[in-house]
Amino acid sequence: MYWTRRIDRDQPGDTVPQQDTHAGTALVVVAHHRTDSLTAHTARRTAARLEAAGYRVDLLDLHAEGFDPRMNEADQPDWGDRDKKYSDEVHRHMRRVLDADAVVAVFPVYWQHLPALLKGWIDRVWNYGFAYGRSRPRLAGKRILWLGLAGATAGDPVVEGMRSLLETNLSEGIASYCGFAHSTVGLLTDAEERPQRLDSEGTLLIGEAVAGSERTAQYADFDRRAEEFVEKFLAEGLVTA
Repeated sequence: MYWTRRIDRDQPGDTVPQQDTHAGTALVVVAHHRTDSLTAHTARRTAARLEAAGYRVDLLDLHAEGFDPRMNEADQPDWGDRDKKYSDEVHRHMRRVLDADAVVAVFPVYWQHLPALLKGWIDRVWNYGFAYGRSRPRLAGKRILWLGLAGATAGDPVVEGMRSLLETNLSEGIASYCGFAHSTVGLLTDAEERPQRLDSEGTLLIGEAVAGSERTAQYADFDRRAEEFVEKFLAEGLVTA
């Protein structure tokens, strides 16, 4: 599944940075607590593909870097001063976002939404006065790819609702609101070794774990689908080579 939201930024007072002709910088953000997870694996493959295409990759592993997703007093928006100084940690992350031409977020889908670690990063870093609250958005012209890994099988009826929620929350509720020029959501189903789906009565059915050649084939297909999202991201000019 692949959804793209193009956002026009031709309103008076908005400044859209022009893309350079040389390879830019991609910020790859991974939100998972295990380095041996499929999420981390997908993030590493994505970073390698971007580097192979000529981009400087800033790989931000939120858990490994010890990012605290909890909003605190220092980073609570001061609606009377959009230029207030936030915590030093948040300012460092703001700089990494500003330095990126594109952002790729790789995460497991929890309850049809972002995990708390990634949501807290957005809450604290994409703050008032930085990512929104200005007539000339600082993030205008940037592109973003959201890669969400879901345990549901492709044929599970819950997937359609998941797709709709992610598209609304991520492309409309976050990317568009923060001035991004283009937001793409890619949902990667069949991320679990044990297939799971809801039946017509809403009961979760969990199958036997795949093994051997079947497991190899499943994850080879998973990698292929993930790579397709990244290739389309590149081909559509979301990161300009």
